[in-house]
Amino acid sequence: MSEGRVLNVGIIGAGRIGRLHAEHLAFRIPEATPLMIADPFEEAARKCAERCRIPHTVPDYHAVLENPDIEAVLICSPTHTHAQIIQEAAAAGKHIFCEKPIALDLGDIDRALEAVEKARVKFQVGFNRRFDANFRRVRKAIEEGEIGQPHLLHIISRDPSPPPLEYIKVSGGIFLDMTIHDFDMARYLIGGEVEEIYAAGGVMVDPAIGEAGDIDTALVVLKFANGVIGTIDNSRKAVYGYDQRVEVFGSGGAIRVENNYPNNAIISDAQSVHRDLPLHFFMDRYIESYVEELKAFVDAVLNDKPVPVGGEDGRMAVVMGLAAWKSYRENRPVRL
Repeated sequence: MSEGRVLNVGIIGAGRIGRLHAEHLAFRIPEATPLMIADPFEEAARKCAERCRIPHTVPDYHAVLENPDIEAVLICSPTHTHAQIIQEAAAAGKHIFCEKPIALDLGDIDRALEAVEKARVKFQVGFNRRFDANFRRVRKAIEEGEIGQPHLLHIISRDPSPPPLEYIKVSGGIFLDMTIHDFDMARYLIGGEVEEIYAAGGVMVDPAIGEAGDIDTALVVLKFANGVIGTIDNSRKAVYGYDQRVEVFGSGGAIRVENNYPNNAIISDAQSVHRDLPLHFFMDRYIESYVEELKAFVDAVLNDKPVPVGGEDGRMAVVMGLAAWKSYRENRPVRL
């Protein structure tokens, strides 16, 4: 990190993810300080500011962009606002960290990325799972040839319970709000691009999800340009908790990472051998990865380094999500 210099940050959005980032900036990343938080729901902004000792709260995010002391912004507002705020933040000369997805429409994404390019500001997308120690170890094994040439990738990603229906109605659906992380993880782990996607799915958890135009159970097959075949297995409801596993099989072996648990105790008795359930949701399972992704963004701004997850990464994950929906609806493989 740059010696002695502190990055002044503004946060747009005081919902669950905005509060999480605010806490990390306030208490775990000394090279940055949150100066202002904006949210039209002023009570949420005020509570977050009190907890994280943020000096200023505003209902309108434009005040963050107009503050000359703020060098970088975190966009943690609802998805439909991201592209517009990115363009305005870039025009204001602010470096930008934006939660995924950039937008649900490729035209909106391209306009946002053009604004970033024109302003020559840093732009990082919030794919935090790249910063998880388990998945980084898989990437390292592939990079260093520990398992030979990769042949098969399998990602299991199942949530403990579905999100609220109100969220599902505006999220873009399972492939753009949930599988999008797995699409990015697939590209990151294999280090290459996907050229064809086939998606099958159904409504097996809650009929209301189907009525909202979404599915809750899916299997996606990925064909990579380098020949690797990948599968992604999703469910919106795993009764035993948050299920996050990966296996890569190659010519020289395989690497597998399992779920994280609150402890490593295993109980053996006359009936069974068992342990406690895995960490329950992403706020528990991925907490360290959220810290690490923000550290990387702050480091990139302070020391003028490339960001580790850029606009093209954000765009490709949405392209894959849209292709998966097209494949599911038309019941055929879709080339990217």
